[in-house]
Parts: sequence; C-alpha cells; structure tokens
Amino acid sequence: MKQRLLRLVPACAMFTMLVGCAGQPASSQAPDAVAQEVPSSVAQVSPGAAQSGYVTNRQVTDWVPPLLTSPEEKAAYYVSRLADRRFVSQYGGQDNPRTWYIAAERLGEIGLPAVPLLFARLNTTDDYELMLALYALQLATQDPLLMARTRGDYIQLPKVLDSAANAGNVSIANEWWQRHSAKLN
Repeated sequence: MKQRLLRLVPACAMFTMLVGCAGQPASSQAPDAVAQEVPSSVAQVSPGAAQSGYVTNRQVTDWVPPLLTSPEEKAAYYVSRLADRRFVSQYGGQDNPRTWYIAAERLGEIGLPAVPLLFARLNTTDDYELMLALYALQLATQDPLLMARTRGDYIQLPKVLDSAANAGNVSIANEWWQRHSAKLN
C-alpha cells in the first residue's frame, strides 16, 4: 500500500504542476480581433458622446495578457488601452444601452497603483483618452488605501465622460495632485 502511495504522489504532483502551468487557454486571435460587431440599432453612445462625437459600433471583451500579475502591470496595460475606442462593452440591454469603458473601470478598481500612471496621461492631445483618464482618476482616487492617506479627499469631477469638460476637470485633478502627490509613495 505504501509503495502504491509513493508512486501515486509524484504522479499527482506532476499532474497538478502541468495543470497549473497551462493557465488559461490562449486565444487564437489578437485582442482587437476579439471584437464583435454590435447591430447598428444598438450603437454605443456615452452620456456626453453625442455632443463630443464619440460613438462606437464595436464591442470588445475584456482581455488581459496572462503574465500580468502585479497591480502596476495591470494598470500599465489598461492605461495603454485608454485611447482605444473599441475597448468598450455594453450593458443596460437593447432598450437602454450604456457604454462600459473597460480600461477606465478596471483602472478605477486597481486604485492607488494606477493614479501616477493616469496623471502621466493628462498631457495627451487625444480628447477621448483624456476624458477616460480623468474618469479613471475619479474612480481610482476613491481607493480606500489612498483615501486613508488623503483623509477622504478624492478627485470629484462635476461632469464626467464629456470631452467639453476636459479642461476644467484637468484643473481639478491637478489641484488634487498638488495637495496629495507626496502621499502616494
């Protein structure tokens, strides 16, 4: 019985290692190829998009490279996707379609590690990317770890997801940065 068990343990260990190393199955398509067409009757429009001209007609699933493990690596990946107008999803159904800005929402979930990277994007000339960076900053600065350092002060933007408000929102974000940048380290 002991000999059987001694032979079974290494086999189980090898099987566990193989399964663990396999990870998630890799897609045969590039991340952008995962996009699927959305019927034109459900074109995705953000709350301020009609005025700013940002309308997308594609839906993308959230895809993260499997080797990104730290919050900083994930934040860098999502910051790199902010300008991609196709990196959105839809919720709310056919009768009330809403746009889910995947990169901005994920950066908001990451919180503190994303904040310095997002501030570095505030100098972009792309109004869409700037709009999403500001939205992500509002979300990320509500990270409980960061709010403990800033005594509950987070970036509160009066109007989000509207590129017409970008200039005023950048001023608000920069004022917050001047007050709290030393507390991020």
